[in-house]
Amino acid sequence: MHPNPIYRSVTREFNLDFAREQGFGMLAIASAGAPLLSHIPFILNEAGNVVDFHLVRSNPIARAAKAPVAARLAVQGPHSYISPDWYGVEDQVPTWNYVAVHLVGEVEQRPEAELRDLLDRQSAEFEARLAPKTPWTAAKMTPDVLERMMRQIVPCRMRVAEIHGTWKLNQNKPEEVRLSAADHVDAYGMGQEVRMLSALMRGAV
Repeated sequence: MHPNPIYRSVTREFNLDFAREQGFGMLAIASAGAPLLSHIPFILNEAGNVVDFHLVRSNPIARAAKAPVAARLAVQGPHSYISPDWYGVEDQVPTWNYVAVHLVGEVEQRPEAELRDLLDRQSAEFEARLAPKTPWTAAKMTPDVLERMMRQIVPCRMRVAEIHGTWKLNQNKPEEVRLSAADHVDAYGMGQEVRMLSALMRGAV
């Protein structure tokens, strides 16, 4: 997380809404060597204190989480290089604008009896975003195929103790300078992510 408080002024709820909407992040735990990382889809409850997800049974994090283990879930949003030429003023340096929210707490495996409910909740969450598509459900699976696939994964839960967000969007610049950079971000690249970053820069959250 960036240490400058100007980039960390959004509310807890704003950070949680962002993480919930993204629904995908990088889970990290400490180990004897390099940290262990896993990229996971997840669902975050309404209170913002419980993250549910599943891991492949052979994942080292899953093995480590048989007892509660300290973890961090990093959720990244739009990001882009910012050229100093885009500000329209002298004596600027390059930077990178980005959004990131970290959820910190403890991860542990859950009882296998909870796995089917977790998978149903996960698929319902993300299928709902595809409306008006008819939602996919596990009922479409052949039962023995579903059971075989479920044996390969384990349900996990993170209990969230801390929430940290960085929204680095040139808030340290005068408004006209920030807006100039936002215009160039729009022109620089194509795609939903760059357009989202430009919009955030214009609003400066």
